[in-house]
Amino acid sequence: MENVDIENIIKENARRLSLISAPYNPVTGEGCCGKDRVLLSLSDAPIIRQYIPKKMAEEVELIRRLLHCGSIGEYMSGIFDQSDEEWVFEQIWKKIVEIRIRYDFEFWASMFAVIKDKQSDKDIPFILNRPQRRLLRVFEEMREQEKPVRAILLKARQWGGSTFIQMYMAWIQLVHRRNWNSVICAHLKDSAANIKGMYAKLLENYPTWLLGTDEPAKFQPYERSTNTSVIKHTGCRVTIGSAETPESIRGADAAMAHLSEVAFWPSTRQKSPEQLIRSVCGSVALLPYSVVVLESTANGTGNYFHRECERAKRGESDKQFVFVPWYEIDMYSSPVGNYESFIKTMNDYEYFLWERGATLEAIHWYRQKRKEYSEHADMMAEYPSDDVEAFTYSGERVFDVKQVQRLRKNCVEPEFVGEVYGKSMCGKEALTDLRLSAEQGGLLSVWAKPPDANNIRNRYVTVVDIGGRSEKADYSVIVVFDRYWMMYGGVPEVVAQWRGHIDHDLLAWKAVQIASFYHRSLLVIESNTLETENTDGEHSEYILDTIASVYDRLYARAPTGQVRASPPSRWGFHMNRSTKTLVINHQINMLREDGYIERDMLACYEHDVFEKKPNGSFGAMDGHHDDVLITRCIGNYVCYTEPLPALTEERGKKKEASRFPLSEASF
Repeated sequence: MENVDIENIIKENARRLSLISAPYNPVTGEGCCGKDRVLLSLSDAPIIRQYIPKKMAEEVELIRRLLHCGSIGEYMSGIFDQSDEEWVFEQIWKKIVEIRIRYDFEFWASMFAVIKDKQSDKDIPFILNRPQRRLLRVFEEMREQEKPVRAILLKARQWGGSTFIQMYMAWIQLVHRRNWNSVICAHLKDSAANIKGMYAKLLENYPTWLLGTDEPAKFQPYERSTNTSVIKHTGCRVTIGSAETPESIRGADAAMAHLSEVAFWPSTRQKSPEQLIRSVCGSVALLPYSVVVLESTANGTGNYFHRECERAKRGESDKQFVFVPWYEIDMYSSPVGNYESFIKTMNDYEYFLWERGATLEAIHWYRQKRKEYSEHADMMAEYPSDDVEAFTYSGERVFDVKQVQRLRKNCVEPEFVGEVYGKSMCGKEALTDLRLSAEQGGLLSVWAKPPDANNIRNRYVTVVDIGGRSEKADYSVIVVFDRYWMMYGGVPEVVAQWRGHIDHDLLAWKAVQIASFYHRSLLVIESNTLETENTDGEHSEYILDTIASVYDRLYARAPTGQVRASPPSRWGFHMNRSTKTLVINHQINMLREDGYIERDMLACYEHDVFEKKPNGSFGAMDGHHDDVLITRCIGNYVCYTEPLPALTEERGKKKEASRFPLSEASF
């Protein structure tokens, strides 16, 4: 690394280490989930100082009085018969504990949940580690808002994700609900049985007084079923099954479902993960305290689990996506002897890890572990830093990870979301009375509107990548580049984007509307789809010809040697093997040279998942899209090969050479 502020890195590393090592005590509540905690100080209690959830202090009369009194004895004074003071004191303390475990999962887990330690094989209290506490925050945010708990967890190595999920569901069944049934389904029945075994161990050690009985808690067979057990004192049933033998869990009357290692569930004509999950979760009502969690380690791309993760990341699923990178797992850390020397030897990827939030100690561990692997891709698959690395793939990454990370720095939320409308959806009237309409969930995002004055020619470029009409097809994308700063040696930037599914003729007119709104910008339509399909029995090239008769700023390609001013042979930008390689190589230059300003985070993600396939072709990883990326490749190419923008008063002035002098005539 060059020009690195070593002193600031060391200072920031100390800050990160201090956060990691900050006091955490789930018994007292120090450092626990929930930023609004209240100190309950009881001078005579078994736990003198407790940081309890604020909601607990607000909602429970007993807790409010204890906060005022400062001791159990003071609270008892004048209220209870002092002849049996010790018994009363014990009952009040038990009541405090019963109340707190309803509000504070971490307290309940550390006091009453027992698990087997993987290293020592001993039974230990369940004290959450950092990744588990992060997952708890996700669950509790939904529960406290009285929303159904829905999540999809991509796991990295073993940090106890399955253990946490099962303990959380047990907490709901033992503390919050009665007759609240659950399902555990894994890829193998033995795995589901192991998960249930954690629950059985908890019951073996669970205090009977918390269940209001003297009888030890345990699982009992439910109506002679080998797959379903019931907890007698709560009426809650737990059913186990597997993706290989799903019959036992089909139609189960469940309020909670823990679906484990979903990426490894088999998919055949007779059964698929989608069908099984639909049959299990179909009965789970959308109620508070209902839970559906899909969790798995990654198992390649394109499968059901991978697709569901992508849907959740895009906000299209009912589930919240959760991923924990390796560097948030405490065991993956190694002391650094000399910070300055270590920082000076960090490579680009290690610096990328630093920017993602890893400590120098974690990076040092990674460097040592990396020596065990001949290929870095294998290391990334075992210890992924993000979900892209977790989903291993066979291709070769096209865009440098650090350069993509740099591209993200300019990404911001749009200042406007909505749609563009004209007097009509198509034809000449589509360009009449153009206006933007702010709409929640609109498909048009705008980062910068065009100025009222139109005194710069060739300022904007609008690019269209045509996708499919159905929701499962590729998206159609329209993007607008502003080339203003290229007049002064600067770079173009993305200022607007439309992304969705629409009929192709309406898409073309939508693009004309957006291009017209941005000062009649040059409209570049990637024309492959239109040139190879039929629409309503007519060749779809008719669409471009129709647009060209109304909109005179339509990009046209010319054969080699043909002057661009002469009548064009075809409208649009044609993407073939040669042109695709050209614009992708140009985009590689863009990232390396900071050649444009990106605003949309999705575009950065598509750079991350774009690969060179084993057969030499380019495309997105299985299960991903590259439609936004393609608009950047074409758009940046056009921005740097078309005449530069200029003030309309500057006539006859010689144009400067493009920063990247490429020509479509060389295709």
